[in-house]
Amino acid sequence: MEVLPLSQVGTETSPTPGPGIEFPPSPAPTAKPSRAPSVRSSHGSEHSGSSDDGADQQPSRPYPLPPVPQPIQVLPEDLKTPDNHVPRDSRLIRLTGVHPFNVEAPLSDLYDEGFLTTENLHYVRNHGPVPRVEDADVLDWTFTVEGMVEMPVTLTLRDLLRDYEQQTYPITLVCAGNRRKEQNVVRKTKGFSWGAAGLSTALWTGVPLGDLIARAMPKRGARYVCFEGADKLPNGYYGTSIKLNWAIDPNRGVLVAHKMNGDALHPDHGKPLRIVIPGQIGGRSVKWLKRIIVTSEPSDNWYHIYDNRVLPTMITPEASADLPETWADERYAIYDLNTNSAPCYPAHDERLSLVNATVETTSKVRGYAYAGGGKRVTRVEITLDKGKNWTLADIRYPEDDYRLAPEGETLYGGKVDLSWREACFCWCFWELDVPVSDLRDAGDIMVRAMDDSMMVQPRDMYWSVLGMMNNPWYRIVIHNEGHNLRFEHPTQPALIPGGWMERVKKAGGNLSNGFWGEKMSGEEETETAEEPAREICMTKPEVKKSIALEELKKHDGEDEPWFVVNGHVYDGTKFLEGHPGGAASIVGAAGQDVTEEFMAIHSENAKAMMPDYHIGTLDKESLTALAEPESESSSATRPVFLQPRVWSKAILTAKRAVSSNSKIFTFRLDHAAQAVGLPVGQHLMLRLRDPVTREAIIRAYTPLSDGTTARGALDVLVKIYPKTADAPGGKMTQALDSIPVGHFADFKGPVGKFEYVGGGRCTVGGKERLVRRFVMVCGGSGITPIFQVLRAVMNDKDDSTSCLVLDGNRVEEDILCKEELDEMAAANAERCRLLYSLSKPGDQWTGLKGRMDKALFEREVGSPRDGAADLVLICGPPAMEKSVHEIFHDMGWRDEDLLFF
Repeated sequence: MEVLPLSQVGTETSPTPGPGIEFPPSPAPTAKPSRAPSVRSSHGSEHSGSSDDGADQQPSRPYPLPPVPQPIQVLPEDLKTPDNHVPRDSRLIRLTGVHPFNVEAPLSDLYDEGFLTTENLHYVRNHGPVPRVEDADVLDWTFTVEGMVEMPVTLTLRDLLRDYEQQTYPITLVCAGNRRKEQNVVRKTKGFSWGAAGLSTALWTGVPLGDLIARAMPKRGARYVCFEGADKLPNGYYGTSIKLNWAIDPNRGVLVAHKMNGDALHPDHGKPLRIVIPGQIGGRSVKWLKRIIVTSEPSDNWYHIYDNRVLPTMITPEASADLPETWADERYAIYDLNTNSAPCYPAHDERLSLVNATVETTSKVRGYAYAGGGKRVTRVEITLDKGKNWTLADIRYPEDDYRLAPEGETLYGGKVDLSWREACFCWCFWELDVPVSDLRDAGDIMVRAMDDSMMVQPRDMYWSVLGMMNNPWYRIVIHNEGHNLRFEHPTQPALIPGGWMERVKKAGGNLSNGFWGEKMSGEEETETAEEPAREICMTKPEVKKSIALEELKKHDGEDEPWFVVNGHVYDGTKFLEGHPGGAASIVGAAGQDVTEEFMAIHSENAKAMMPDYHIGTLDKESLTALAEPESESSSATRPVFLQPRVWSKAILTAKRAVSSNSKIFTFRLDHAAQAVGLPVGQHLMLRLRDPVTREAIIRAYTPLSDGTTARGALDVLVKIYPKTADAPGGKMTQALDSIPVGHFADFKGPVGKFEYVGGGRCTVGGKERLVRRFVMVCGGSGITPIFQVLRAVMNDKDDSTSCLVLDGNRVEEDILCKEELDEMAAANAERCRLLYSLSKPGDQWTGLKGRMDKALFEREVGSPRDGAADLVLICGPPAMEKSVHEIFHDMGWRDEDLLFF
């Protein structure tokens, strides 16, 4: 599907705009310049050739025009996502998986396209689904100017085009996370891994924001302007703010833009309307603009507070979860970009032949640089000896060509009037011819830039929890391979392997030692700031078999379940019986790529077992095809919510505290009649994603809701484990506690090796078993699976199975579901015995006191009885489960009679 209709929206040469769209004439219309094939100069900027089309021939212009974008279509990987209406370029590198869409271009492709970037290769930062705006609705798109103003305004895009003077000028947008991968290699931040191509430049057409604010007349005391988009996200609509005096300053050039490179905005870039803020981080340029709000204080939007900040370097990702006042401190908010530069050539892994090199032979080192806040990059310097000596590079500023536009010049319906503006809003290009003999003798190339305030890129990295504004010297390592020189950049974007930083860290180098991880002469041994994660081999080196998707799908059932982790194929058949989560966990993974959940859930011991099940590697094409998510199109009408192979979304509708550290979270299912679909005794998987990193957090829970009878809603009882001075706390429980009502969570299931069928009958690992007495030992939130089984037994009045429940806690408040438990025990006194024990009881406590120990179990449970159909169910903190296991072993109980949830 091509975007040709939209690409012609509002252009002056298009006599028939796209279906349903008819832009009114711009205030100063002019013919849209034709885009002739461009000729790229050595510095990488675009120069358009002259048009020779008779009456439509355009006068030559002193400034570059954008290259013509190639037709694009909706990609297969997007068809089953909410973005199934958005055409995209397949060259873009996805940084956060299939969805949401966060991408950068390959660095060489971005540089080669020149000064102006087509919409196809322009970087994209989306926090969630792209709002769908039909062509017929574009001109009627409304937005407001409101808040502390005398005259609130509601406008449509049609009004904006008809009533205001338009301007067109080039602006470079840069994500604050540009080059973040380097920080993530040193130490993982809360941000995903941008490479060095998180920036792009385009010609933007729109109305100066100051004109709209002036019409609304800000009140005395107004100091900020907030923006809000139409992209509904887990924590509300995306929004942020800038200072009012910046917003109304003509030299700052803030636009309410509706065109990019002369075309209507592409959906990924804000169709139909967005804010564009030159010189500031891209996160301030809100897309799909709906509200402009004048305020006295900075935005209180979640995304303004918890994104786009540089917190002090000593704050860890774990500590940051409990520092709301720190996040809200405006001193740490990022606005203007910092000065940065990167070499694009030589490219990563590029080789330079030495065979015919002479003393006169040179090689060109080329790249980009930018500054923030309207500052100009005034010098770029190259060193081949780690900073002892520097050489100035030649700099070219294509932006300055636009300052030469004749008076009254218009482009794409907007005035091109930069002659008076001193501010610089675009990247520049630099290059230096370096003798090949010097490169041969050097160990690396390093680059730094300086702006007109004499701010220079720092030598060393300033690591911070979000990994933003990374701008130390950019270093390319040179490997002399005899006949060739091979160049190695620091990192590659996303999960793409490669780069000297990963290599050095893997070899045990300390990337924070001030010498780029290399041990220098006389350097003492020092411990790294962070212990490198232990790398566990999960494959057999001798296994070389390549497996196609067709063969994998032949093993997606119960008999021989094959599944994929990190691109490798595993046969889970031998582990069906022994898997702690039951055979259903493996069968549910059959035929699927389960890398995310496997890595999030399993221990190092489990990962170390994987070579025993490794049978081959999925071929590249099959791996790409497998990445397409399964359809959930029928979720709105299907009778059962939980699905074993597909994550299903449920919306958080309520939180209810049941103790000082425990809450019941209520989630709304797809419709009121939908069943949960969870057999008694089994559990479900709950997944949350960090809104910044998109990193998955996955844990198993047993809900309070009766999984066999509940309809329309799901209650999950969770004990919150906060961070303390001695422990980092529970990653999932803290995340779950922090999400607001209206946020969604993903669920999958059922899983588990135990199921209570009724009448004393159950299955354990697929084998049937008759139980006449359950001994249920639990602590804290471990009551939930116990409660589920106990409720099923007690609710069946024809069931003669008895239950002994031993519930250990610290204080009385920690006893969860006590009222319900007491009620069940009282109503079924002949079959249910309930004992509570507190390790730190209050003065009024009359029950058992102390930890559950051997004396208690010997007195209340005793040794196993010959011929008795007893089964012990155990669930609680790891230390309690270990203690109970040891005590029951000493009492003569067999492992097959002890079941740990």
